[in-house]
Amino acid sequence: MNMRAFLFENAPYLTVGVLLTFLSSFGQTFFISIFAGEIREAFDLSHGEWGGLYMIGTSLSALVMVWAGSLTDVFRVRSLGPVILVGLALACVAMAVNPYAALLPVVIFALRFFGQGMSSHIAVVAMARWFVAQRGRALSIATLGFSMGEALLPLIFVALMALFDWRLLWLIGAVLCLMGGPILFWLLGKERTPQMLAKGDSNTGMEGRHWRRREALRHPLFWTLVPSVLGPSAFVTAFFFHQVHFAEIKGWSHVQLVAFFPLYTLVSIAAMIASGWALDKVGTGRLMPYFQLPMVAAFLVFAVAYGPGAMAVGFVLFAMTTGANATLPAAFWAEFYGTAHIGAIKALAAAVMVLGSAIGPGLTGWLIDIGVGLEVQFFGVAGYFLLASGVMAMGIARARTSLG
Repeated sequence: MNMRAFLFENAPYLTVGVLLTFLSSFGQTFFISIFAGEIREAFDLSHGEWGGLYMIGTSLSALVMVWAGSLTDVFRVRSLGPVILVGLALACVAMAVNPYAALLPVVIFALRFFGQGMSSHIAVVAMARWFVAQRGRALSIATLGFSMGEALLPLIFVALMALFDWRLLWLIGAVLCLMGGPILFWLLGKERTPQMLAKGDSNTGMEGRHWRRREALRHPLFWTLVPSVLGPSAFVTAFFFHQVHFAEIKGWSHVQLVAFFPLYTLVSIAAMIASGWALDKVGTGRLMPYFQLPMVAAFLVFAVAYGPGAMAVGFVLFAMTTGANATLPAAFWAEFYGTAHIGAIKALAAAVMVLGSAIGPGLTGWLIDIGVGLEVQFFGVAGYFLLASGVMAMGIARARTSLG
């Protein structure tokens, strides 16, 4: 099936994916961190204190995701999706009106759980279920919402902060989330019954069967993937979380740094599309061991770069991994573990991802406070990704022999 026919035939389902991934932006670190300076000033917080509060709220959302993520195996998207978007809207309202620093972990929990956690989770699980032969293509299109959010929202909201109070901007986010619920419900008026609940051989994982969550936890493959799942979430989150501070130490204004985000987004989109096409052709097992290697180079560049040319190279390398990360892991769980219980298994990965996004800002913020600069930290981050890629490669090499 050519791309035009694929888009036409599956437009409502793909639009649902794009809508959910885009609206998840209001709970993503790249959006919340836009307001980092204003939040720290309003509540009189240091980098470490703000990172610590963020880590607490995000860690709690990771714990809840282990349970809540399995709801996608029970409820249809048209039922669960609008409820999650209402929760995200209420979380945005809470950020706008909250006067107490002590309540920030609660607000962050709600933003991260309903946004980064459940909105993203519902979208990728739906694509993995609804599509088989074209799963990679569907995931690459649906996750364009992430890139749209990363490209548009920072520029728009940073510009709006020059005109409006930052709290008012969170109310605008709440309105957008509320608008998404009815649109999602309308698009799925005749929601596709999840194809992947069928027990056909083409939809099974290792050993020709559908794996349950407790079985996945007992298999070594899952644990060899944990570092690579945690890494991008932890350190991409940390990078965006400290974007204001990063701009300062490079001698740039915040707007000058944000101006690189469209380049980052364009490359990320290209990487998403390319990885989606490639995984449909050769499978995720052959691609996963290599997709985080550009991130190694990216953090080395960020550690030493000051000029715009070198910084652009860093963002290109950065985007190559983050773009592929939007498609490959989601398809990996379906390919290796089957799809009958993909919601519950993907929930574990989502919990690890959310936990990583809690560890990253908290750890890096604490290191900044004790005098370990971001540029020094980035050398360690590069080493982490190199090690995680090696562990992942060994685990996948052993598990591929069990695929049918």
